[in-house]
Amino acid sequence: MDAFPFILLLCSFSFLQIIKCRVNTITTTQYIKDGDTIVSSDGTFELGFFSPGDTSTNRYVGIWYKKTSVTTPVWVANRLVPLTDKSGVLKVIETGVVVLVNVTNATVWSTNSSRVSVQNPVAQLLDTGNFVVRDANDPNPENFLWQSFDYPSDTLLAGMKLGTDLATGLERYLTSWRSNDDPAPGDYSYHCDPTGYPQNLMRKGPNVTFRAGPWNGIRWSGAPNMVNNSIISFGMVMDSREIYYEYEMVNKSVISTFVVKPYGKAMRVIWIGKVQGWVNYHSADADDCDTYKLCGAYGTCNMLSDPFCQCLDKFEPKHPDDWKRSDWSSGCVRRHPLNCTGDGFLMYSGVKLPDTRNSWFNETMKLDECKEFCLRNCSCTGYANLDIRNGGSGCLLWIGEMVDIRQLSASGQDIYIRMSASDIGSAGSKGKKTIILAIALPLLVALILLGLGVSLILYKQKRREDPVIEITGKLGGHRNNNDNSNQSRHEDFELPVFDLLTLTNATDNFSFANKIGEGGFGQVYKGVLEGGREVAVKRLSETSEQGLHEFKNEVNCIAKLQHRNLVKLLGCCIQGEEKMLLYEYLPNKSLELYIFDEERSKLLDWPKRFNIINGIARGLMYLHQDSRLRIIHRDLKASNVLLDTEMNPKISDFGMARSFRGDETGANTRRVVGTYGYMSPEYAVEGIFSVKSDVFSFGVLVLEIVSGKKNRRFVHPDHHLNLLGHAWMRHNEGRTLELVDPNLVDSCNISEVLRSVHVGLLCVQQNPEDRPSMSTVIMMLSNEGILPTAKHPGFFTERKVEDVDQFSWSTQAPSSINEVTITLLNAR
Repeated sequence: MDAFPFILLLCSFSFLQIIKCRVNTITTTQYIKDGDTIVSSDGTFELGFFSPGDTSTNRYVGIWYKKTSVTTPVWVANRLVPLTDKSGVLKVIETGVVVLVNVTNATVWSTNSSRVSVQNPVAQLLDTGNFVVRDANDPNPENFLWQSFDYPSDTLLAGMKLGTDLATGLERYLTSWRSNDDPAPGDYSYHCDPTGYPQNLMRKGPNVTFRAGPWNGIRWSGAPNMVNNSIISFGMVMDSREIYYEYEMVNKSVISTFVVKPYGKAMRVIWIGKVQGWVNYHSADADDCDTYKLCGAYGTCNMLSDPFCQCLDKFEPKHPDDWKRSDWSSGCVRRHPLNCTGDGFLMYSGVKLPDTRNSWFNETMKLDECKEFCLRNCSCTGYANLDIRNGGSGCLLWIGEMVDIRQLSASGQDIYIRMSASDIGSAGSKGKKTIILAIALPLLVALILLGLGVSLILYKQKRREDPVIEITGKLGGHRNNNDNSNQSRHEDFELPVFDLLTLTNATDNFSFANKIGEGGFGQVYKGVLEGGREVAVKRLSETSEQGLHEFKNEVNCIAKLQHRNLVKLLGCCIQGEEKMLLYEYLPNKSLELYIFDEERSKLLDWPKRFNIINGIARGLMYLHQDSRLRIIHRDLKASNVLLDTEMNPKISDFGMARSFRGDETGANTRRVVGTYGYMSPEYAVEGIFSVKSDVFSFGVLVLEIVSGKKNRRFVHPDHHLNLLGHAWMRHNEGRTLELVDPNLVDSCNISEVLRSVHVGLLCVQQNPEDRPSMSTVIMMLSNEGILPTAKHPGFFTERKVEDVDQFSWSTQAPSSINEVTITLLNAR
């Protein structure tokens, strides 16, 4: 005879219910009503109905420790929908779902775990406190249809996972109760955030309030009190399927949990029998210095200093007046800005490592390899060991500003922060002679070159009727147009000037045979200068009304920029009504001629296309954050990416670009310029542009490069979405490879293709704040780290102007603006 029904019969007068019996499993023939409980087999945990706090009469189903005299729920089922009386019943139905029903038999809560062919579903309370649903006929007892450990409340029990299942996308995190009397989800949540390098952090709504720092192999960097001991052991698991933090009880006789309180404190509590109560063992955030970003970027917090916040050595307050008022949120800046070449690193010891959500890591790199890797990337601002065990190993890099640093003295870690050569030189007296020599020699060379440059300018002024004055007077630069000093003019414009005769001879009188392109600015010709150098000459059309504006803009934006992925501007010519710009000549012309052409596209295999994607990204990152001015291109598209002899990309055509100071990121305009199909929704509709507008255009370009299809001309027999909508739909269906250009089948690296499409979709997300920066894009393309989930992109389609009048613009520059209407669509 089966023992289970026999035990059940002894415990109850009714076969169909359990009345406070030490049984840990219920089947489809049993149910739990208010007043009944089930208990884990070892007697540690109990599941039943309860009312929270001292005043609430609402009823909830929860799990608590049976051995404690105070009922403290560690998990709650119906957090959002309480029962208002004691009529509730918890039962298992034939489909394998556990349901909580009220007096009218309406479902209040369910596990939503139904599966096909569940022969004998049972619900069981395990000794770990995990309430599970499984098929009793399944030989694998851990093959759960559903488990409460996947849906935590405010408490992390031993063996629970705090983190993300990368295969399913399920994130397990803690949420505080709304109050002591209301277990509904409150304002605070505690996560193991997998963005960048994983770290535990607390959020109030969407905002981070506390960060434990990255895992360093022993503990969280910023939580020195959370260490392995004789009671508890911690660990983090990170592999291709999961990223999570967990702990185990070393001393099984101790009752302890990790809980998030309604007021936002995350703490470990231990049950003390002598006092019959829960005692705080330690809090995750120990003091005011654990307030997230209290001291801003490159500020460090120390509870022993007055004031708490100080700038790191070689940094100074960004806004000194704010710091005097104890407002440290603006943070600190380097005394001397970085210039990428010649930078070095200073070591800062005993600190909580900065926020790692904008970081990259490698588990096998040595520290010296990490340093060299960081030096090669201009956006890398610092590095540290990933794992501090056994002398240190691995590489952790930061991209962009470093925030949320605090001083921890002996329990802190070492970090190496990128500094300019002058700041490194002032750090000590060692090697002063070498430093002086290193500075003096370039200065001497610079003075000689300056002298030669001045002589050359004076010579040209004598040969021509001061063309530099003529040019700068018309261009104006970034200064007041009334400033007529020679110094101002030369600072505004330092571009070689060519006369009209030279360019006429170079282009064979601008012959049709030498014409290589045409745009809104005018026509482009191939030319050969004396000495044999090939150049591209862009000549302003007589009919172009926008030409002078673009001419001035292009000179102001690109004249002093130098990057391998930007087309180099060699000079200009202004003589009479003629206005021309000279560029390096690129024989392979534009990317558009290759990827959208059936025959030429075969010349671009996947390695070449992936190199082009990365090159464009590096060029944009330089414009956005590493150049002398922050520059937004505003017209990035396939035809404005040129290819050199080795198929390396170079961004061209800066006529629509806008430049900003380093602390500005965007603006608003009534003059919307660009090309539909590449324009971000906020720019096309509202005239709002920023660096994230370029990121959107880059995302479109990535999807075009992978697919070989043009966004605006994309047609599919099954729907009317453009390329962005089609790519997003296929990505969500797990059919991303259907996007790939058939010409890439033999050469494509599947992981690189999938990552490129995913990054492209992140770049074209509807909300600009959701799009990554270009430095983040580069890091995402270059490593195998976890990528965030892409939200729906900004979908656009074209309609004729007569159909819809709203949001339509006209233009005299057909290459950059088309007379169409933009309409935002939702995903299907």
